[in-house]
Amino acid sequence: MNAGWSNEFVGIPYVAFGRDRAGVDCWGLAKLVFAEILGIELPSYIEQYTSQEERSELDALIGSAAGSEIWVGTVQAATFDIVVFRRGHMEAHVGIVVSPGLMLHTSADDHSRLEHYSSGRWAHRLTGIYRHFEMHLRAAQ
Repeated sequence: MNAGWSNEFVGIPYVAFGRDRAGVDCWGLAKLVFAEILGIELPSYIEQYTSQEERSELDALIGSAAGSEIWVGTVQAATFDIVVFRRGHMEAHVGIVVSPGLMLHTSADDHSRLEHYSSGRWAHRLTGIYRHFEMHLRAAQ
């Protein structure tokens, strides 16, 4: 699939707990991309955390999602994999792989954008790469 899909999602404003084109947080962006491009509905998780500042809650959510049956850990990143990053001592940020080394993501200080994750400020924070089981099945066919 052409990586041009990501251009449709660049510039969406950051909104805590946002889950649509009016504004998204990092998980909301992943949820939006998966729904619109892949036809895969990801869980919202809104009801499971109360504040973007509660990194321990986000860490627990990311840890439980990564350990679930819908995500398969991988070392070789592919388009639409989810990259997980540590903020401080906890896993509290995600991005969507556009191509190996490049992600689409958003954070509180900016709108959604493309950024390299294999170098620069994100490289040392990367804790895992996960593929949705449906994408894993599609790749195997």
